Amino acid sequence: MAKNIADLFEHAVDIVPENPALKVGDEVATFADLEARANRLAHYLQSQGVKPGQHVGVYAKNSIDHVVTVLAIVKIRAVSINVNYRYVEGELNYLFDNADLVALVHDRTYAPLVATCAPNHERLTTYVALPDITAPDDLSDLSSFGGVTLADAVADQSAERDFAERSPDDLHIIYTGGTTGFPKGVMWRHEDFWRVLGGGIDFYSGAELEEYDQSAQATDPRMVTFPLSPLMHGGAQAGLLMHLFAGHLTILEPRFDAQRTWEIIEKERVQLIFMTGDAMARPLIEEFERQAATGTPYDGSSLFAISSSAAIFSHPIKERWVQAFPDAIFTDSVGASETGFQGMGMQDKGKISTDGPVVALGPRSVVIGEDGALLDMATNVGRTGRLGRGGSVPVGYYKDPVKSAETFIEIDGERYAVPGDFARIETDNRITLLGRGSNCVNTGGEKVFPEEVEMAIKGHPAVYDVLVVGIPDEKFGQAVAAVCELREGASLELDELRDHLREHLSGYKLPRHLTIVDEIPRNATGKAQYVAAKQMITDSSTAPA
Repeated sequence: MAKNIADLFEHAVDIVPENPALKVGDEVATFADLEARANRLAHYLQSQGVKPGQHVGVYAKNSIDHVVTVLAIVKIRAVSINVNYRYVEGELNYLFDNADLVALVHDRTYAPLVATCAPNHERLTTYVALPDITAPDDLSDLSSFGGVTLADAVADQSAERDFAERSPDDLHIIYTGGTTGFPKGVMWRHEDFWRVLGGGIDFYSGAELEEYDQSAQATDPRMVTFPLSPLMHGGAQAGLLMHLFAGHLTILEPRFDAQRTWEIIEKERVQLIFMTGDAMARPLIEEFERQAATGTPYDGSSLFAISSSAAIFSHPIKERWVQAFPDAIFTDSVGASETGFQGMGMQDKGKISTDGPVVALGPRSVVIGEDGALLDMATNVGRTGRLGRGGSVPVGYYKDPVKSAETFIEIDGERYAVPGDFARIETDNRITLLGRGSNCVNTGGEKVFPEEVEMAIKGHPAVYDVLVVGIPDEKFGQAVAAVCELREGASLELDELRDHLREHLSGYKLPRHLTIVDEIPRNATGKAQYVAAKQMITDSSTAPA
């Protein structure tokens, strides 16, 4: 057997076939249900000529069918390509072409956009339309591009598991858009993806698991987990797969809604939630506090673990969570689509970090100095460098050898993934994550990391959300600029903000421009859109300090 995503799922199916695996709304699928449904779709894709190594796009909201599709693709050794369902025509055309799609499985409500794009992609010949969980009665036309419904596609297909032997070297690609530029496809070997994103390494000890270790746990008391982010993003997909491998029950929702989230946590007795920093943590805690003020609070007593990754979970918001859930454990996880898990910080009511995410470095994670050498963690406390990871790392970016050479580098004979995040070395093998170097502001020769400034600004009572960017400045080259979304009824002037920040930040890090906006630009998972934030400043008439 291979250390392959499909095999790891099938091991859990064989141990606990009748256990619930997924729940979306009132629909529940057992492990045996997922297996049969995925096998039928896999056989259909094979009947349409999809071969091992070819690429199949998944263009859908969170649903059981979305998960079935990913499993079907990997079962036949094809490559699943995640498609951002918020993309517009030009972005979809770029991705369909760059990823060399031969088949596309999509929510039926996206059929009009698919119809517009289809003529531009000769190799893309197979289309399967899923019932959209948010619009199940949608009957958008599929005929212009030869699409079929999922029901028609699988009607006569076998539910048997009769596929060829798989390999740990099969590829799994995660397209990542980041904060700037075109999306890039990160190519992972299945075994490496499992090691660093699917639970194949113990996150605490660094010990490597054996192939059947996770499925062997499936008969143990099971967790109820609830990833709040869309599966079209790598982190949510990895978390889902990790819990499928171990036989847990995962709750999914097609869209994020704070009230709905608490209702599900209460009803399903959810134990573990995954969220994307303040973009989700803030509306969730505000809804929890609002309901508590009515005298009939939500019952969140089942929650024992609250995990955040991919964006800032700021100190003021975290304090409110800890007050509401004093017995829970809070974790900040750091990593990237190019590295997988790199470190975790665990905090409870006795300790909440007031800086950026402070985490203990995970297995094979390193900090790299300006000279390209690894920095010794014990003797370089206080130094800043690039965060990297060795061991199980991606093959590279799909069809981008130049960017691959820049990101996946060799140091002393070992290959490292170094996507561009900077970190400051702390004591006890810990680091403070400072943010992506590409967003670093160079003002008068001093480097300013936006996330550090954003964390401090979020401590101001008038600020609801903020992004910090660098804008051109004749004197300093670049100036620090803040784009703020204020709380309802609040006001804020630049001088007031700067005065508030002086006790937290050095003078050169203080914003010299302030732009107030109705809403901070973020993508579906809450990741910052810095290009859009810069455009907001350009469009405003804010004067410099």
